Amino acid sequence: MKKRLAILGSTGSIGTQALGVVDAHPDLFTVEILSAHSNGKLLVEQSLKYRPNAVVVTDEQQYEQVKKELDHTDIKVFGGARALCDVVQWDTVDLVLAAIVGIAGLHSTLAAIDAGKQVAIANKETLVVAGSLVMQKAREKNVLPLPVDSEHSALFQCLVGERPDTVEKVILTASGGPFLGKKPNFLVNVKKDHALQHPNWAMGAKITIDSATLMNKGLEMIEAKWLFDLQNEQIDVVIHPQSIVHSLVQFRDGSLKAQMGLPDMKLPIQYALAFPQRLENDFKRFDFRDYGKLTFEQPDYKTFRNLSLARDAMYKGGNATCVLNAANEVVVQAFLQNKVGFLEMNDIIEQALGDIAFMENPSLEELEQTDAETRKFTEGLVKKSQLYS
Repeated sequence: MKKRLAILGSTGSIGTQALGVVDAHPDLFTVEILSAHSNGKLLVEQSLKYRPNAVVVTDEQQYEQVKKELDHTDIKVFGGARALCDVVQWDTVDLVLAAIVGIAGLHSTLAAIDAGKQVAIANKETLVVAGSLVMQKAREKNVLPLPVDSEHSALFQCLVGERPDTVEKVILTASGGPFLGKKPNFLVNVKKDHALQHPNWAMGAKITIDSATLMNKGLEMIEAKWLFDLQNEQIDVVIHPQSIVHSLVQFRDGSLKAQMGLPDMKLPIQYALAFPQRLENDFKRFDFRDYGKLTFEQPDYKTFRNLSLARDAMYKGGNATCVLNAANEVVVQAFLQNKVGFLEMNDIIEQALGDIAFMENPSLEELEQTDAETRKFTEGLVKKSQLYS
């Protein structure tokens, strides 16, 4: 039988590439649910092509237009975030691809897991904010979350068939982004157009800025902790500018396993959608003759302080990672709107981490309160920064 997919965030970078995988394997996949926040135009185009059972528009201002344009079809159209949590639990859904950017994807992911659905997680913020709660629910429901991030997919592939107690540590690789080797006197003048020019990967704006600041790698450290049930000291980061080695696992006997390939998000997406199968494809192949060398170096934690802030929040635990994520989402949006400078993002996140009250074992409700409080606090800091700029 074909695997019936719910693709949440279908108009984003991951969602559109996932639909490309569906196009390549129409005998294996069918689209049951599509969702988008505000890109109603593309959602309608996707809906007319893939004819899902239902679509969800979480920006209710777009709902009426999408509903009107699909009125001549038998596609069900729902509006609002609550609808996402309902449709992912339908019996007609086999796998949920959680590709909504930010904390907005948390509730629908939890709802899918609660219904015992197979879940492919491309939304790292879900685990950064509420990793303990998400993985506890996954254990209760006997759900194995499948990672879509290239680094976590690499770790997952390296760990297949291995006993968890044989793992000494995992090593996440980072390209270093467009500003590898740059110092503060250069970064202080960086604008969004420069930061959006990633040397290896084609990604959405938010994750591309996170890559430029190395916050993306910090968030991935936290995500890896929960996905693979690791201790903080078992997680390391290394800069690998060529983005060929996607991550490594070091075992207790000293051996290393790495997953390698050209930087192409379609590969980890395909792996997650098809798991446990490994599908053929016509993607470009890696050839060692095209690369004179593969290099590795330590991250510059002093210059790229977001990586340090994320690591510290991971060690602190509790709601600290929620504060980190919320503050980062606000400052990245502000940076994209030219409201704060590149290095100012670090300062504002650090202040939020220091000023928002710490909770050691927060509930889901308390995490939502932390998220809201942090966003309000951080937005105030952004406004204050604009007054003095």
